[in-house]
Amino acid sequence: MKKKASLLFAGILIAASLSSCMSLTHTVGSGGLGEAETKRQWYVLWGLVPLNDVDSKEMAAGAQNYTVKSSITPLDFIINIFTGIITVYSQTVEVKK
Repeated sequence: MKKKASLLFAGILIAASLSSCMSLTHTVGSGGLGEAETKRQWYVLWGLVPLNDVDSKEMAAGAQNYTVKSSITPLDFIINIFTGIITVYSQTVEVKK
């Protein structure tokens, strides 16, 4: 019994340490290198229905050149472990001006 529990724990530890963070990057104009603004996008029903509206154009505040990066960060991964039980997931949206 102890051996099974320790193998399960080791498997979970290995899976968590090998998990990667997914990201999608869009460049508008020549891209942004300066200050960044970050917001969290929430989804329900396994990511099918957005709960809030994160507008990257609004976050850019009229900048002509900016970069939008949508990603599941390590913090999102940890949050999703607990909120995934009720099918709520998050991702981070970052806009660099």
